[in-house]
Amino acid sequence: MTYCVALKLNEGMVFASDSRTNAGLDQVSSFKKMRNFFNRGDRAIIILSSGNLSVTQNAINLLEQRSSQQEIRNIWNVKSMFDVATLLGECLREVRDRESVFLSQSNIDSSVNFIVGGQIKNEPMRLFLVYAEGNFIEVSEENPFFQIGETKYGKPIIDRVISPKTPINDAVKCILVSFDSTMRSNLSVGFPIDLVCYQNNSLDLTFQHITQNDDYFAQISRCWGEGLRSVFASLPNPHWLSNNPPPF
Repeated sequence: MTYCVALKLNEGMVFASDSRTNAGLDQVSSFKKMRNFFNRGDRAIIILSSGNLSVTQNAINLLEQRSSQQEIRNIWNVKSMFDVATLLGECLREVRDRESVFLSQSNIDSSVNFIVGGQIKNEPMRLFLVYAEGNFIEVSEENPFFQIGETKYGKPIIDRVISPKTPINDAVKCILVSFDSTMRSNLSVGFPIDLVCYQNNSLDLTFQHITQNDDYFAQISRCWGEGLRSVFASLPNPHWLSNNPPPF
């Protein structure tokens, strides 16, 4: 399992993914779940993946393989992020069709999801969620983020904090709190965390690799925990318990 999240804000975009793929008492594996296609001044594209590792890696590898074939539509020559999402969906369908018999015979879960977003020159920023079938949807103003993988523990803080007007600095803090909450509740999500920030119309990317020894993440985790305990302690007591004590 993994956890990936991407936000589309007025100011820019933020992407983050963990690297945990398998967890147990005696086995922990790590693989990157983030891939970038970046040509400064022309396009900045980030892809996050969750689900069956073989399917996701093969789909991305196929996308990369075709990127060197200039005579066909590829991720380096298409003119819109919509086209990029279409190419990724086509690669995903091709891989699933090719491996479907083996996966079904072996009872292997082949479900996958991708988040793909970024900006191509002369086009606005866009963010898409690509489903296992290869079809996709685009983020909305009302819901300016996508999550894939182990989403339930990190979603409440994002729901409460994130809107299109959120500054990137606040968005990064929110994402790190989201990861901290997820990792505390689920061992299948873990370090390192890959994080990318993108300023609108910059066609440039800022990368950050966060390990378990990262001082800033530790500070965020500590402050968030202390803040939660402080707010919890300040909540009013249930009046019906103090006014109506139980008869026993």
